[in-house]
This record gives sequence, C-alpha cells and structure tokens, in this order.
Amino acid sequence: MTPLWSTDVSYDDTNAFARILRGEIPCIKVTETEEALAIMDIMPQSDGHVLVIPKAPAAEIFDLPDAALVAAIRMTQRLAVAVRAALNPDGVFVGQFNGSAAGQTVPHVHFHVIPRWKGADLRMHARDMADSETLTALAQRIRAQL
Repeated sequence: MTPLWSTDVSYDDTNAFARILRGEIPCIKVTETEEALAIMDIMPQSDGHVLVIPKAPAAEIFDLPDAALVAAIRMTQRLAVAVRAALNPDGVFVGQFNGSAAGQTVPHVHFHVIPRWKGADLRMHARDMADSETLTALAQRIRAQL
C-alpha cells in the first residue's frame, strides 16, 4: 500500500538506528522480533526510557509500511505495559517525532516509551549519556515483565 503522504526525502541508511539494526554499533536490547527492535535510550529522558525501532527503512511515520507500523505499535504497547510493571511509574508517555522541527534527532522512525513520576522533571531529549550498567539493569527489569 502506498503511504498516505511522502516526505520525498530519501532514507539515509547510515543513520544510527540503521547501523544498530545491522549490528554495526552496540545497543542495550530489551526485545526483538522480525519486524522491530526495542532498546534502551542511551540518552534517556527518565530512567527506563525505551525506544522501539521498526526494522523497515523509513525516516518518518508517513513512509512506514502498514505491516511495519502495526508491528511497531504492538511492540510499543508491550513495552509500555512492561515498563509500568517493572518500574511502577505514575504514568507512561508514548511519543513519536517526525522531522527535526518536531524534535526527531535520528532520521529513522521510532517510538519513545518514557516512564513518568509525579514531581520529577524529564531530562533534556538527546543530551546526556546514561551509565551503561544502569541501562543494563533497567533493561533486565523491563525484559522480565515481557
């Protein structure tokens, strides 16, 4: 099926998520299917921030094939449930950005699952690197709830 709207921007397969999907750069994996990969955000806005990355090569949601979109949303929901069970936040934010003007920092469509606690501000998006050991421990807790 043809996407509803196209950005007419060609997909750049050298972006960080494409490289992660090919195994060229490391990640802290939470779960994976044939259609999507969930990883810990290395620059999280809160502890437990997970990214769901469709494996289809699309920069923005407008260009994502239907099957890839369905698989990614299903995984996003599973991760939101697991994050809530593992970390007991007051809420869970699910977000998706399209284009740099909207806040997208990696030109490969992806979904954010971000736990939120009352009174706790979010850290700045894509700013500070988190400790690898902390991310690994959080991934294990979330993975145990899948």
